[in-house]
Amino acid sequence: MTMSTEDTIANRISRILAERIITGALEPGSKLRQDHIAEEFGASHVPVREAFRRLEAQGLAVSEARRGVRVASFSLAEVQEVALMRSVLEGLALRYAAPHLTSFLLDQADAAAQAGDAATNIREWDEANRRFHKLLLSPCSMPRLLAEIDDLHAAGSRFLFATSRAAWAPRVDADHKAILDDLRKGRIDQAVITLERHVKRIGQQPIHYASGQTGAAFALEG
Repeated sequence: MTMSTEDTIANRISRILAERIITGALEPGSKLRQDHIAEEFGASHVPVREAFRRLEAQGLAVSEARRGVRVASFSLAEVQEVALMRSVLEGLALRYAAPHLTSFLLDQADAAAQAGDAATNIREWDEANRRFHKLLLSPCSMPRLLAEIDDLHAAGSRFLFATSRAAWAPRVDADHKAILDDLRKGRIDQAVITLERHVKRIGQQPIHYASGQTGAAFALEG
């Protein structure tokens, strides 16, 4: 098996495991068993270990001495850390992206915002919300910065899906409209300030795990 083949397999394994973690199919603290995962994907341990490293880099898994790799737990402090990092990095990205935002891109972002407002479930809302942010930030042309923001969004989606087991209620996001309005009128500083505040919104919901355990879950709402 070539290195490029192993990398492709590691990408697939990490992507699928990330989806399971983000959606709550794999609960916090669950052990990621290398042998079982290698067997499931018909792979050797090499790409599985690489997939685990990628999950750790995204904050979705942790490696513990003598305990192996487990799904990362999350607390209010961790959610606050992600929120703060998103605030700083997305503010930076928007400041550099704003001069390159065309009317077409702003219209697309507006459509994404409207799709989020009309979402009937948490998955629809999350996809629309992430699309809104990506459309506004991508023109900054900073691939490393955008990759880091993508990882933070993945972590944020995980927090969000954890709370989605409670009832979902449609919501209208006034911040999205305000950000778009400021960008259209050239008020870049105000748009950045609103975005930085927006992504630090944290909500709390009760959570009921498949195991029957209950707890409190915190999630980013921006």
